[in-house]
Amino acid sequence: MKAILFRRVVQACLVALVVGGLTFILTHALPGNMAFRIAAMRYGYDMVDANAAEAVRQELGLDRSLIIAFLDWLWDLIRLDLGQSMVTGIPVLKEVLHEAGHTASLAVGAVLVSLVIGPPLGLLAGRRPGGWVDRISLLLATVLRTLPQFAIGLVLIVLLSVELGLFPAAGHGTLGHWVLPTLTLGLGLAAVSSRIARNAARDVARSPFFAFARVKGLSEREVWRLHGLRNAAVPVVTHLGIQMIYLIEGVIITETLFAWPGIGHAMVHAIVARDVPMIQGTALCLGLLFVLLNMAVDLACLTLDPRRRQA
Repeated sequence: MKAILFRRVVQACLVALVVGGLTFILTHALPGNMAFRIAAMRYGYDMVDANAAEAVRQELGLDRSLIIAFLDWLWDLIRLDLGQSMVTGIPVLKEVLHEAGHTASLAVGAVLVSLVIGPPLGLLAGRRPGGWVDRISLLLATVLRTLPQFAIGLVLIVLLSVELGLFPAAGHGTLGHWVLPTLTLGLGLAAVSSRIARNAARDVARSPFFAFARVKGLSEREVWRLHGLRNAAVPVVTHLGIQMIYLIEGVIITETLFAWPGIGHAMVHAIVARDVPMIQGTALCLGLLFVLLNMAVDLACLTLDPRRRQA
């Protein structure tokens, strides 16, 4: 466990350095006048002129050397100070912490949807490979994994919001607003986890220790409860670490589609406004979220498979 924690701390430091540097360079490489864009987001496009842009440039020090500006940001990061938003003037850390809670609720909900739908369906399919459950789950998994998140979200909006009126199409504030974006993220994850669980269940059912458990006279239910589920769960949980990439990518698209006030939604607005501190803060938060989720996966695998503790 100490080794896992140490590796993840080192990874978090590298993520902070790489993400901060790349977002800083890419933001300044975007075409257009940064001072005009920030002034437009502050005062409105109709109220911006050259004088307003120059005032913003002088106030924010946009004429400084890029190297000096980046080194200042690194020094602030070491002191856990992400700076202030160039548009609102609110501390970035305060805004990011507020938005991170909304993003975390979507991420946790999506993982729960994936675990509730994917592994049980995969276990049923893996117990009878080639059966009707296996064929239907393969079809559904292929369709859901092929479709991008925004397409799944639009289908859910049309079916569950526009046609049936069960849930709000967008926004935030009630449990109903949380359902559609969570399903949009969770169904894609469930599509993959169901096939992983299916293959794991098939391999476990063909293993020697599983056959020996049957020879001992245990019923099929007891064999799966005592020997099958835990062994089949290890590859499913392990693959969750890979799925975190899909989850982090989907958060940005899903939050924008459903106007969910999370990190991804804030990042899109920050990019439009050229708000460099907010872009760096939101990107850094998403990177660290990826590290934390992978650490949780590592600890879960350590709990499920005692053999890893002896490695």
